[in-house]
Amino acid sequence: MERTVRTPDGRTLAVDIGGDPAGKPVLVHMGTPNSRRMYGPAGQDAAERGLRLISYDRPGYGGSSPQPGRIVADCAADVRAICAGLHIDRLAMWGISGGGPHVLACAALLPDLVVAAASLASPAPFGAEGLDFFAGMGQANVDDIRLFFTDEVAARAQTDKERDEMLAATPDEMTDGLKSLLTPTDAAVLTGQLAEFLAYSAREGLALGSEGWWEDNCCLAGPWGFKFADIAVPVLLLHGREDKFVPFGHGEWLAGQIPGVEARLLDHDGHLTLLAHRVPEVHAWLAGYL
Repeated sequence: MERTVRTPDGRTLAVDIGGDPAGKPVLVHMGTPNSRRMYGPAGQDAAERGLRLISYDRPGYGGSSPQPGRIVADCAADVRAICAGLHIDRLAMWGISGGGPHVLACAALLPDLVVAAASLASPAPFGAEGLDFFAGMGQANVDDIRLFFTDEVAARAQTDKERDEMLAATPDEMTDGLKSLLTPTDAAVLTGQLAEFLAYSAREGLALGSEGWWEDNCCLAGPWGFKFADIAVPVLLLHGREDKFVPFGHGEWLAGQIPGVEARLLDHDGHLTLLAHRVPEVHAWLAGYL
């Protein structure tokens, strides 16, 4: 079921609702590039557990208005607007990959709404003290991030180019383009339904342009606008040791920053395996707080 929500500053947010339409609400922050579309098995698991999954296009993606200059913390106001529009006064949430910082922002800034949050394969802030940010990262991501910090004009052009390539790619071609980021663990799950979903989700989010992707990159690279020490709700953190998209050290670093976190640092998981296999345990954990 699709909805649109208006923000107080007049923007539109495109929202998708799955799982059990009468279930307890769980909001999902998908990765970068973003789309409100949800992985089918995640929706099916939610429905079986009596959970209503809510996802949205972050600004500039899909059907959501752009918000140039946004920072990670700005997502809290958008989530509040979505909750008001859907008449929700308490909910749980999870976020994966580029959605991880956004779920942590909501955990810190929306304690009146968020009862529990789960972060899956989230990056840590760039320049985080005590973290070798690039250690263990696949070359494609290293190159893109370094370009962002050395030549913004070239980085924006590269984002446009990669967007065009993603729109044209078949699932097999998309998988081939991710070779430098795929450990054998992740390569084993990037087939069939998951590969088709990731290609479809990217097309949906990037159909009208690359603005959302660029805004995501900018806000993830800059100050996030909240303090980890302010997180007072229960947080579950999952990170796989065999992750070259967002290396394991990021999960270890975050586990040391979030008060009271339940960290599941997983020796035999990668990045994509968390979406492929770990969402049911995340839903089970979140359901215990709803």
